[in-house]
Amino acid sequence: MNTYTMRLLWGRRCAAFLLAVLLVFSVSGCATKPYRIGSPINYIEGYVMPEGEPQIVYGRPNGFLDASGWIWPGSLMSKLILWNYKVDSHKISPETVEILEEYLDLNDLRNVKVRINAYSVRDEWRRTFRNKAVGAGWRYTLGFWSWLMYTIMPQRFFGGDNYNPYSNTINIYSDIPAILLHEAGHAKDFTKREWKGTYAFMYMLPFFALYPEALATSDALGYLRAYQPLLLQKQGYNVLFPAYGTYIGGNIGQWIAYPWNYAAYAAGVIPGHIVGRIRSATLPDPEE
Repeated sequence: MNTYTMRLLWGRRCAAFLLAVLLVFSVSGCATKPYRIGSPINYIEGYVMPEGEPQIVYGRPNGFLDASGWIWPGSLMSKLILWNYKVDSHKISPETVEILEEYLDLNDLRNVKVRINAYSVRDEWRRTFRNKAVGAGWRYTLGFWSWLMYTIMPQRFFGGDNYNPYSNTINIYSDIPAILLHEAGHAKDFTKREWKGTYAFMYMLPFFALYPEALATSDALGYLRAYQPLLLQKQGYNVLFPAYGTYIGGNIGQWIAYPWNYAAYAAGVIPGHIVGRIRSATLPDPEE
């Protein structure tokens, strides 16, 4: 490898690291804004949940599936990256769910379905193809693909908290309030969008996901700052900042050859941990 190539590689790595730090700091600034409650006036609803249907459903306890967070390597890696054993724990406490319920009620998100450690292929199909807020072209292509992946790769085992815009559904497997609020923040964001299918498609474009991820992170942290105790506020910064760093590192890493793409990934996660813990350590105590 000649000198020019080595300098070019080091330049890319330094640029990736600096970009990661810059973006993480930009998220920290967004999180300081006053919390804005969602209003139905700004919502563009699609599939309306039938009257009497529970908004939150739970999966049946299963010893093997509930232990999968300590079996599946992806879940183990997520615990390590976010440095929290409650990631993909598949055991969600009533207190954590209550925080999510309060969030949904405050923001008037009545038609968002929440599955707590659950797996329901039929309901996912129904909600996907009756959600006319998403254009038919998107529902029958990417919507069908998301349903197919949900079906053949059951997150009930593999984990991975997420919001599905095609079915307007939140799937939860981690016992961390900040993660639940982050996914609910995506639901709040999508409910405001007129072109939901196009917005979901744009996630596939390089670096675009950093924008909605920043919105959801900011909303979750803002809610924690406004309505939750200091301990949960700190947990939010400690978890959501490195989580955002994974998106930064992942987007940068796809443009860098192996094995330096892993260095780019770390360049996003490590600053996220550092900045998140600095912010959590300097949070003012509401009681004081």
